[in-house]
Amino acid sequence: MTASKLRRICILPRMSGVGGMVSFRAKFIAGLQSRGIGISTDLTDEPYDAVLVIGGTRQLAGLWRARKRGIPIIQRLDGFNWLHRKLRTGARHFLRAEWGNWVLSIIRARLANGIVYQSEFVRAWWERTYGATKIHNSVVLNGVDLNHYTPEGPGSLPENSFRILLVEGTLGGGYEMGLEHAIGLVEQLSGSVKRSVELMVVGRVADSLRKQANQSARVPIIWSGKVPAERIAEIDRSAHVLFSADLHPACPNAVIEALACGLPVAAFITGALPELVSGDAGRLADYGGDPWKLEPADIPGLARATQEILENQARFRIAARKRAEQAFDLHKMIDGYLAAIEEAL
Repeated sequence: MTASKLRRICILPRMSGVGGMVSFRAKFIAGLQSRGIGISTDLTDEPYDAVLVIGGTRQLAGLWRARKRGIPIIQRLDGFNWLHRKLRTGARHFLRAEWGNWVLSIIRARLANGIVYQSEFVRAWWERTYGATKIHNSVVLNGVDLNHYTPEGPGSLPENSFRILLVEGTLGGGYEMGLEHAIGLVEQLSGSVKRSVELMVVGRVADSLRKQANQSARVPIIWSGKVPAERIAEIDRSAHVLFSADLHPACPNAVIEALACGLPVAAFITGALPELVSGDAGRLADYGGDPWKLEPADIPGLARATQEILENQARFRIAARKRAEQAFDLHKMIDGYLAAIEEAL
């Protein structure tokens, strides 16, 4: 059987808080359906030719039974939980994070027939921490619909100010540091550029964290909260720079979506970002300390890199879109996953 002859794939929803993203699952399902491949989302909903596990799942017994029947299992892996080991995030969060890591690792080691890592960084991280596997593995970067995420469409830039955009699903559980870095970046820029600078935050933010930021920040902050996926392209078009806040991102969709919309990216050189942001698609700055130890970041250095983008918008916006066209087409991503499934058949 070849990938083009696949009739039906079981795609398991991600385990809450572990691996994968809802946006990937929706895009991937739509792409498969456009190719005439059927979708199951439950291991009991048979038949299917293969199983794709997005990160982890609680259905370990069902996966074991599927493997015993000879059905290939492909696991899509991003990074694993680590901030809870460095910060006090609470006992409940600590236990949930450790459980999630165990689930991811047991599927990778005992149940999967093949692994798709979201980036070379992720593959190296897993192999460094848990060792290499003998099963087939590959790297497939995330992709987006380049006809939806475009520089053209609704959304316009502020006329008299620069807007720095931060897009995260949730700023909590140790990820509050990303908001601190974003505020520090905007405050640093405010004294260096001719326009005023504002920060727009998209994603879930606890009321207490938002209140604290409003009281301490010396720059205006626009809190957009969680927004429908359909609005992200419009929001990307309304900003001058996306700041990618995650210290060790696996392959952030927010970055890829921004680049496709012609929005340049500023961030520290951590995680998979060097694989995504190249040339004039943005600027990556040295972190300054050891990000794995959560040492203080070099915010002035990040601000200098971001200022270059703000002062050369036309060049960077064109390069951002070109980078997306080169590497992040949704159909290229789907081809990569189908090839991995074919390898495991």
